[in-house]
Order: sequence, then C-alpha cells, then structure tokens
Amino acid sequence: MTTEEGYIKFQAKWEKSPPLPADQVQELDHWRDVMYRAGLIGAYPDGIGFGNISRRWDSEGRFLITGSATGNFEQLTPAHYCLVTEVIPNENRLTCRGPILASSESMSHSVIYRKQPGVNGVIHIHHLALWEYLLHKVPTTDASAPYGSPEMVASIADLLVTTDLPARRLFVMEGHREGIFAFGETLETAASVIFSALENLP
Repeated sequence: MTTEEGYIKFQAKWEKSPPLPADQVQELDHWRDVMYRAGLIGAYPDGIGFGNISRRWDSEGRFLITGSATGNFEQLTPAHYCLVTEVIPNENRLTCRGPILASSESMSHSVIYRKQPGVNGVIHIHHLALWEYLLHKVPTTDASAPYGSPEMVASIADLLVTTDLPARRLFVMEGHREGIFAFGETLETAASVIFSALENLP
C-alpha cells in the first residue's frame, strides 16, 4: 500500500442525485459482497479502502461502479454506487451521477469497456501474494503509471492491443502494489478469472 492509496486523481463533474433502485444494483452488490468476504475488496488498518467493481450500463460505455471510499463498508446499499457517464482520459476528467462520487479507479474501468465491447463486468482487487506471483507472468502495466491516471489508461489500452489480455482477462498493475484487474462477459466470469488465479497460486 502507498500513502496515496484510494485518493482520486481525476477531475470530476459530479451530478449528485438519488440512489438507483435496489434491483439495478443487485447483481453488482452481490459480487462486491463476494469480493469483500474473500478479502479482495476492503480496507487497510488505517481505514483507507481498496478494490472496486463495476458493470456495464449500456453500449455507449457508461458503467455503474462502487463509490469512492466504500471499501471499509462491510455491506453496501444503493447509496454507495455511482453511474459514470463520460470519461475523457487525455483531459483526466470524468462525469458521473449518483449519491456518491465514483471510485478513484473509474478511469481504468472505463478503458476496458471502451476497448472491449463484449465486456460487461470489471473487478479490481488487492492481493499481495497473487500480485507478486503474477507480476510479468501476465500482462502488466507500466511501472511508471500511477493508479487512476491517464498514464494507467494508456498502459491498459496498450496491453489490450499488444498482449493476450483480451483472452486472458487478467492483468497486474506494476505501479500499484497489490493491484490486479479482471474482466469478463459477466461479473461472474470476471470473478471466476480471479478465483482461478488464486487456486493456481503456489
């Protein structure tokens, strides 16, 4: 963990609005709960949260994501989710709507949805042992790219073109210790990618 963990680095245009109906966050909430119980989303002893999860909202690349600083909540409610409606990476800017500001890793989720139309679920977890084991064994982002930054977006976009990441659906963030991303056609698929990797951990 770094001292910057969990801090938002993008400029946000946040339209504060009421929570979505419970049925619209139900699937996302289920898989967030699975990740929390597995210790893959949560908070460090100092209270700084880690990990986030999202699902595609529509074909335009909008997505629903856990809000900022929600990792330390055991259970979430619809008030803990935010809809990201626009991301402009080269301007380090996004627009979101909901009762809470979008996660600090929203830009990283966005590039996956934009570049992979068949992806409908993205999960970002923290697991030190798995991170250390997978580093450079699977697609790995540039060490100089900080989390939640335009540089990270560019690095992920590059991996999607130059490596087997679209098929592997799992990558490690070298410049973000413990950080691992998985994605898939569904949230269940993304979760299975993570648990399969954990099962193969020596």
